[in-house]
Amino acid sequence: MHKQEYNNPNDKATAMSTMSACMNKAVKEGFVDSFKVSSKGMYAPATDKYYKPDEVSVVNFYRFEGESDPSENAILYTIQTADGVKGMLIDAYGAYSDVKVSDFMTHVENINKKVTGNNEPQTH
Repeated sequence: MHKQEYNNPNDKATAMSTMSACMNKAVKEGFVDSFKVSSKGMYAPATDKYYKPDEVSVVNFYRFEGESDPSENAILYTIQTADGVKGMLIDAYGAYSDVKVSDFMTHVENINKKVTGNNEPQTH
């Protein structure tokens, strides 16, 4: 059986089925900061700076679905800020999502890729 590898954003991500695999690939691509969202905006610990939604671009994102537990549903965003900081933001989705993260990401207009369940990319 031929193993399909993940090479480009629109490839079927069969080799990227776990969050840790996606995070490892993102780190290799320079997305090393761990962003957090608060009432002040998205915080980048590496620069000790807050960003507004219009200062953020989502380069890619991946959804992960727990097979038996809805609380395991998560989304991993790879993000680059207007001044070049690259990092990741993780949130649950559905009933367990963080309202601050969901609200912030709703206001981010530059999302370059949409992903549906099981990490299968779908261009918009």
